[in-house]
Amino acid sequence: MRLDVIGMGNLNYDIILTLERFPEFHEKIMAKGAYFGLGGAAANTISWLAVFGLKTGYIGAVGRDDVGEMHLKFFRDLGVDTGGIDVVDDPSGIAVVMVAGEDKRIVKYPGANLKRRFKPEYAEKARFLHLSSNPPQLIEEAVRFAKKNGIPISLDIGEAPLPRELERDVDYLLMNEDEYRRKYGSLDLTLCKAKNLVVTLNGGGALVREGSRTFEIRGLSAKVIDSTGAGDSFDAGIIYGVLNGWSLEDSAKLGMLLAYLTVQRVGARSAIVPLTEIKRKAKELGLKIPLV
Repeated sequence: MRLDVIGMGNLNYDIILTLERFPEFHEKIMAKGAYFGLGGAAANTISWLAVFGLKTGYIGAVGRDDVGEMHLKFFRDLGVDTGGIDVVDDPSGIAVVMVAGEDKRIVKYPGANLKRRFKPEYAEKARFLHLSSNPPQLIEEAVRFAKKNGIPISLDIGEAPLPRELERDVDYLLMNEDEYRRKYGSLDLTLCKAKNLVVTLNGGGALVREGSRTFEIRGLSAKVIDSTGAGDSFDAGIIYGVLNGWSLEDSAKLGMLLAYLTVQRVGARSAIVPLTEIKRKAKELGLKIPLV
């Protein structure tokens, strides 16, 4: 079966606590609220795209436990193909997130995610590959595979290193402002040699380089409740637009809208809604994208 997009990355169980402030050393405080749900950066992106009607699949690993079963059921209920997900004996991954205003602290236990392996025989089913939260070895395998097989690939690189010789082979390199500054020393987008580049900005919006053309997408003003998953939502907008033949500028505007909706809810997937609702919201905000 041919798939529009296959994602590869972590599959976690998120425990998110909203706080007035972070605790001091040896201090116990009460949380304002708590959220429990499934997460994993690329998995969040794939969840958006599945709800938008794309044929999706996933490469990952979960434990032989209740959390692993929850991941598989959630994806199957959305119509995501789970043929690339291994079930292993290690416990499923866990992420504990503490949020205080626009600041957050995250502790992760990778568990089964460490058993994830790139599957070329599965990946070749894809029209498009998307990677997020992957170790360098898997990134290199996937980028080389995508180039060899002529499959476009997007990479939300995070803090992972990317060999400069592979940078040119990435079709859409995605990262946030802080990650880009740490890697390249400034916000000069010409320093990166990826084919196309999107750098999301603190406070909203993004800097975008489409080929040799560079421009800024202005952010939408929102009261941030929880920024968990906002970058993953942005990635979903990029991928959906690109696969539908949009310009990268329009794709980034959709990504900005999805991120805007995400930060106003607690949890990485709480804001996921069908395209009909996205169209309505875009029209309400006066956002001119091909959906409207």
